Amino acid sequence: MKNKGFTLIELLVVIAIIGLLAAIVMVSLNTARGKARDAKRLGDMKSIQLALAMYYDKYGNYPNSDNGGCGGWDCSGDGNGFVHALVTEGFLAADPSDPNSNSSCGNYCYYRYTAGDYACDSARGYYFVLGVRDMETSGNPYSGSPGWNCTNRNWQGEFDWVTGQFEK
Repeated sequence: MKNKGFTLIELLVVIAIIGLLAAIVMVSLNTARGKARDAKRLGDMKSIQLALAMYYDKYGNYPNSDNGGCGGWDCSGDGNGFVHALVTEGFLAADPSDPNSNSSCGNYCYYRYTAGDYACDSARGYYFVLGVRDMETSGNPYSGSPGWNCTNRNWQGEFDWVTGQFEK
């Protein structure tokens, strides 16, 4: 009479296959989560750009940056600076914060430059630069980044996603 059942080797092979499939699913899930966080970042940038445009329509200029302790950049997440002005005016519902930022400075940064800084066209007036430091699912730069540069500086090398706008 033969024993019915699985051998130890058969069980180990099945466990190894299940482990391999689980690892593949986890990697795919992490990639999907990173893409979702990047989609949120891009959505936040669109909201901030729209809020900046509404601020400009109301005041004729963009909000000043607070030039805080983040390398001179005004970054979201601290409730101050440019974001505070946009929230106070009702152009943004709340301070948008990066879904996965490990930095105390946040991942969304803004700076309002004076006319002519970095050899930008001074006739076009002050301008702002808005960027996302780190996107998870792309190399630097993010392929959909509009980019922003002046004669003496290209911000695309500092951010994965960046844009800017003149006041005139």
